[in-house]
Amino acid sequence: MGQKKGNAGGRQQKRKHSSIFRQHKRSVVVICTVLGLLAAALAVNSVSLYGRNQVYKQQEAELRAQIEEQNARAEEVKEYAEYVKSEDYIKDMAQEKLGLVDPNEILFQPEE
Repeated sequence: MGQKKGNAGGRQQKRKHSSIFRQHKRSVVVICTVLGLLAAALAVNSVSLYGRNQVYKQQEAELRAQIEEQNARAEEVKEYAEYVKSEDYIKDMAQEKLGLVDPNEILFQPEE
């Protein structure tokens, strides 16, 4: 008789354990599905972010090139500003715009 009670109690525990396992099995499947969907969404987003990153790197390179060009242009403007302040500029403009010559220069003009 002791054996029957032990078997009957064991069967109830197995049934109880079996039903709990089934409930947990459903939860595990749901959780795994949700995690899989999240992983897929993350993968898709990482691909699009990688593409954006490449575009941004290209834009960055273009902007750096523009910065270098503008720095070179700023240097040219600075040099020109120094030239405008010099006597050579004044002399060149006087000769070009006003037709002035130095006292010891001879000016040859074509006949009209």
